[in-house]
Amino acid sequence: MVTKDYYKIIGVSKDATQEEVKKAYRKLARKWHPDINPGNKEAEQKFKEIAEAYDVIGDEEKRKLYDEFGEEGLQAGFDAEKAREYRQWSSFQQQERRAGGQEFGRYQSYEDIFGDLFGFGGRAAGFRTTRAARGRDVEHEMTIDLISALRGFQTELSMQMPKECPGCRGSGTDPSSRMTPCPTCGGSGRLNVAEGPMHFTKPCPQCHGHGKIGKPCAQCGGSGQVVGTERIKVVIPPGVKEGSKIRVAGKGEPGLNGGQPGDLYLVIRVKPHPLLKREGNDLYMEVPITVREAMAGGTITIPTVDGLVKLKVPPKSQSGQTLKLKGKGATKVKSKKRGDLMVKLVVKVPQTDDREILEGAEKMDRHYKEDVRARIRL
Repeated sequence: MVTKDYYKIIGVSKDATQEEVKKAYRKLARKWHPDINPGNKEAEQKFKEIAEAYDVIGDEEKRKLYDEFGEEGLQAGFDAEKAREYRQWSSFQQQERRAGGQEFGRYQSYEDIFGDLFGFGGRAAGFRTTRAARGRDVEHEMTIDLISALRGFQTELSMQMPKECPGCRGSGTDPSSRMTPCPTCGGSGRLNVAEGPMHFTKPCPQCHGHGKIGKPCAQCGGSGQVVGTERIKVVIPPGVKEGSKIRVAGKGEPGLNGGQPGDLYLVIRVKPHPLLKREGNDLYMEVPITVREAMAGGTITIPTVDGLVKLKVPPKSQSGQTLKLKGKGATKVKSKKRGDLMVKLVVKVPQTDDREILEGAEKMDRHYKEDVRARIRL
């Protein structure tokens, strides 16, 4: 169920084009940006909601998942294909029930359906089975600076992670112990949970569906898992932004009964930069210039993510005027396209009491065609 209407937050219709979404976002971002509303907690929260909404519907792939599945489709490890399979199965079962049928198709019972769909495997209470089951996905936050996020990098992480117990290979039972029929289920491995026209069963909670029990593994205490330290190589692609998720395949929780391990998802947190700010894939930076450079124009050198570049300042530039460096912004991770660097000129006057400078400034005042504050009205 969708709990947040991202289209309503951005103020566009569901059939709006990506360009319309981007335009609406920029307008709202300028209005609610914390720099424009210093100390305003309401504006800060509003800006975060707008950024969250744009992160989803401003991205074509995320937008498709959101339109089809709502917020659930944005969760780490969500399998769209399995979700669609379940919808088809559910529709088929409704038709079967109308016709008097009670078949589960390739599933033995309702818990097998949900275990296969959502990857419960052996982890959900009461749903452990003897079948191989994929391990759960794991999320960890990773904080990086803005420049590293823009350039991308490779690193190595040391993490405490659950692993399959080497003593029992994930079964939780001492392999050398004598196995006896489970007294709870009589060796069948399953228990009835409902009687009637539709017969439901669940795995036995004592033997976990195996039908036999033995002595718990001393190495893992019967859990089937142990905690160990693992060093993981991670590649952070250029252009990741706040909230991006980096998938590291096979580094989640171990599988059950020989099943595949889950994946590790690194949730990126980006620290603010003193000079650069990011909006979408565009970067914004203020650059000081002298009075002479503003009046006469010239070429200045400024830093960018790619290194130093030359920027031409037009004659008669005004303080606050913005110049664009095309293709010098952030990289969009999927398309590899780059945004622009927006350079805001800030004219700096010299801090001096020199008589000659002050007389020159006085002469300069004569060249203003009108009162510079003539149009300021409240």
